[in-house]
Amino acid sequence: MRLVNPVVRGFAPDPSMIRVGDWYYLATSSFEWFPTIPLFRSRDLVHWEPAGSVDTAAPGGSLLGVPDSGGIWAPALSHADGHFWVVYSIVRSVGTRFFDTETYVCTAPDVGGPWSAPARVSAHGFDPSLFHHEGRHYLLNLQNDCRVGGKRFGGIVLTELEVPTSGGAPDVSRARAVGPTSLLLQRDELVEGPKITVRDGWFYLLLAQGGTGVEHGVLVARSRDLAGPYEVDEVPLMTTRDDPSVALQKAGHGELVQTPGGEWFCAHLASRPVQTPDGPRNPLGRETALQPVEWVDGWPRLAHGGWHPHVEIEVPDVGARPAELVTADAPRGFEGAPGWPWSTLREPPGSWCDTTDPERLRLRGRMGPESLWQQSFLGQRLTEHVATVDVVVEARPRTFTESAGLVLRYNATSYLQLHVTWAEPPGEPQAGQQWVPHGAGRRVLVLEQGHPDGARVRATVDAPDGAVHLRAEIDGAVARFLACPAGGVPRPVGLELDMSELSDDFGPRLRFTGTLAGVSAVDLVDAQLVAEFRGWSLRATPEHPFVRQENVNIPVVT
Repeated sequence: MRLVNPVVRGFAPDPSMIRVGDWYYLATSSFEWFPTIPLFRSRDLVHWEPAGSVDTAAPGGSLLGVPDSGGIWAPALSHADGHFWVVYSIVRSVGTRFFDTETYVCTAPDVGGPWSAPARVSAHGFDPSLFHHEGRHYLLNLQNDCRVGGKRFGGIVLTELEVPTSGGAPDVSRARAVGPTSLLLQRDELVEGPKITVRDGWFYLLLAQGGTGVEHGVLVARSRDLAGPYEVDEVPLMTTRDDPSVALQKAGHGELVQTPGGEWFCAHLASRPVQTPDGPRNPLGRETALQPVEWVDGWPRLAHGGWHPHVEIEVPDVGARPAELVTADAPRGFEGAPGWPWSTLREPPGSWCDTTDPERLRLRGRMGPESLWQQSFLGQRLTEHVATVDVVVEARPRTFTESAGLVLRYNATSYLQLHVTWAEPPGEPQAGQQWVPHGAGRRVLVLEQGHPDGARVRATVDAPDGAVHLRAEIDGAVARFLACPAGGVPRPVGLELDMSELSDDFGPRLRFTGTLAGVSAVDLVDAQLVAEFRGWSLRATPEHPFVRQENVNIPVVT
């Protein structure tokens, strides 16, 4: 049976895959987004469906204030003692030498929950995983050497966790580290994301190598003893650092899984770039892909040879399977919202988000698009480079502090937003709100582009009376916005904008997420403006083969 990568498309990085019985399960990073730790399942490796989320992962149900690309990093899924386990770090400082991490463990009798409250455990850095072996539990971790002048990424360490049981279930609230911490491996280059697989008496340590950009890869080491020493295979299991023409770039962060029939596969992250004058960029973020693996002289190797991931692979045909998760179009309207595939920022939907009517969504405005706190935003992951987003908004802003509309969002410094708001009469300068004479001013559409150097207004036009139809057309590295009265024919607002700035590869700071298309409402004074949205659709066009991937001359890190 043919599989086309990525299997989970659009902002689904750091996959952790396990098999329990006939089902395969996936967990991916969620960073500052809710639902926390999205989960997927499949019987055949090809067709994946949502399996819920670890909805208890954020202590107190909040990630308010975490920086862009902070929050929940690289959850690792496992199964032991009849329960699902997940371990992950919450990163509260991005790009600092401390990272300010907390590591938590949750468990559940079923992948759909209920998940236990997060229990904090001792840890040395981010990217933890749990290894369950002969009735014992071990925590693997990246060691962060945060000292001034330290290497920062100081190797991979292993600590045993003692986890009591209560009523026959693991009680992670009483988990504690026991015995010594062992240093398994140190390398000159960055290695992180440790996962252990046991085969033929060997402990295989899979590592994410070289950071998570174009130099990314999967490195393997092995030992006869869990605590090491580990012998490193200097041939990478997977990477694309040596060839920018490979369709699936940034390949790395792998985990091995064996099928019931004995075949082996590696789940990994990858990205599908678009080409720009500034080099390849990835508005879709990093996605989840699978590759077949064979064992050669005791080492895992890609079954098709070499170390480059393939777009199309063959997987065993297991017959009946569930409905396909990835389709050309995301669900239309707001039916099922705020459940998957909808996401919110730094907190779950609350009283500010009314989804009782499946045809209409009401958002109560709160903070603006650059806030790290209470934003009224509801969006879906962008899964293809060619897409059209439509929505009708009804809003009556009375001041420049109120607005509502359509957003393409990467983070607080990279977004494209077409909002209905208030402005001074034509020709008058911005001078704060003018309440005399009463009603002075006009309702306008403002097209705004968030940027690390400061947001820019790209167009301001009069808004039509009543409900307004807003549209975004995405074509690779280009985005266009259009508008008209509800029921009319959308016409362009402003000029084409650079969609590629909404990517991991733009700006001066570390970025790890992906673009979401959605709606938002803002009310900076009273948090009372209510905007109504209807007619939502996100229509995406899958590209295969990836015609936008060309052989380009970019620096290659070896």
